[in-house]
Amino acid sequence: MKQRPFIALWALAVAATVAAFVLHLAMRGKTVDLGYRLGRARAEQAHLREVKRVLSLEAASYETPQRVEVVARTLLGMTPPPAERVIVVRNFTASKDPDESGPSANEEPAGATQSRRDAGAPAPAEASP
Repeated sequence: MKQRPFIALWALAVAATVAAFVLHLAMRGKTVDLGYRLGRARAEQAHLREVKRVLSLEAASYETPQRVEVVARTLLGMTPPPAERVIVVRNFTASKDPDESGPSANEEPAGATQSRRDAGAPAPAEASP
């Protein structure tokens, strides 16, 4: 009869050891999986930093007037306007107050109507109040 408690305790100890070992293997597998995911995330982060660096350099190059002119001429097929299409605005000062900054979007600069008539373009339609 003394054998029964020993066998029960021994079986309980073996079951606890097996459970602990299975738990250890599960935790180890999860750790390895997280390590791989972390490695992929770091590689993606490095790639995205490189992309950001390249794009910031490209954006900086687009801000230069020379680059804007090259893109306008080659990709967009733009050319400088003829002299009769250029309207010179004199004594224009930019201000935050729209009343002080010069003509609004609906108004034309002084002499623009005359320049348009000289070029043969029709005058804009007057807006009714």
